[in-house]
Amino acid sequence: MLLRRDREAQADAVVSFMTADGAAALKPQLDAAFGGDGWVTADIRSAIGAVHDVAAEGGRFLVIGVRDEAEGELGAARELIAEAKLSGLKVILLAESLSPAAMHGLMRAGADDFAPLPLPPSALAESVARLRSGGLQPFGGSSSRNGMVFPVYGAAGGVGATTFCVNLAWETALEVAKSGKQVALLDFNFQYGTVATFLDLPRREAIYELLSDTSTMDEEGFSQALADYSGRMAVLTAPMDVLPLDIIGPEDVKTMLDLARASYDFIFVDMPQTLTHWSDLVLTESERFFAIMQTDMRSAQNMLRFLRAVKAEDLPIEKIAVVLNRAPRFTDLSGKSRARRLEQSLGVEFVVRLPDGGRQVASACDQGAPLAKAARGNALRKEIRRVARGLVRSVEAARAETAGAR
Repeated sequence: MLLRRDREAQADAVVSFMTADGAAALKPQLDAAFGGDGWVTADIRSAIGAVHDVAAEGGRFLVIGVRDEAEGELGAARELIAEAKLSGLKVILLAESLSPAAMHGLMRAGADDFAPLPLPPSALAESVARLRSGGLQPFGGSSSRNGMVFPVYGAAGGVGATTFCVNLAWETALEVAKSGKQVALLDFNFQYGTVATFLDLPRREAIYELLSDTSTMDEEGFSQALADYSGRMAVLTAPMDVLPLDIIGPEDVKTMLDLARASYDFIFVDMPQTLTHWSDLVLTESERFFAIMQTDMRSAQNMLRFLRAVKAEDLPIEKIAVVLNRAPRFTDLSGKSRARRLEQSLGVEFVVRLPDGGRQVASACDQGAPLAKAARGNALRKEIRRVARGLVRSVEAARAETAGAR
């Protein structure tokens, strides 16, 4: 049975021993590695359900402790390790007095790291940190990835562009976690970007250095400037200080996007509302450009002006997917009629209609957590997850078609 220490918290790890006191004895080390509310305990023989729950919430680890070579315990441990690997979790094995043959069998089952019991004070935290950093290293170099760029642009302040971008990136990261694909989220609002706030990430000094001199930037330097979010997503936060949007030019932006494409499969870009001299480049380089609005007159007028500017510059308007946030409910006939009139006046079709997520959305943003962690059952979260799944399927289909044509 799963014993959640805080049912409102989202666990990052399942800690599994044959008896509950095994995990209780390691509480200081577990708190140091995962945080006081970041882990749950479960008996080895009944932990598969806990592994599935934690993986669905975006959790990353299984810590499994084995102290007896009885075949029943070893068999249950091997089965649990195999299930954790299928769910995309990293497995840390804690063992005491096991024979080399038993250790070999458990490591062959899929354990990623090993630490002896009794556990040294910092061993678990070091193992977790090592596996976290290893999970975000781009592998295979530029020849193995050809990432696709998905910018998100808000027609007006407060229409939910950053909320949509952050949650779409995170849902995509969850969707592709088992496939080994990598996801990056880039905050290109260099003045007042809030991606770091929405994910409770620190803003790094290295961001300013990165933006100041992109000519010397390489894949390794670019990846090091990105922060790790839960071992599943790389994030380029906005700088600590307010910077002018023209601190970088089109060539700098092209360099950053090329480096991101070389290291990651899905790149989401939170765009500033202000159109800059590199906004057209991002649109041109994108696979699909999400432009978000609401049914109010303010964002409708801004969206109309934005679409006119795109047409006037002869930019690829077919890449733009207009998203209606806080769309009217099924029973709101007057609201649905208003949305149809908006489509007609703008000359577009709303590709995505996002429901109003209510207070849970604002609460999740204040907590610095995606909706998948803070409000899994929220209607907005479910719709964004549907969009992410469709996005992944369309990208995979396009790549399969390209491979077949070759």
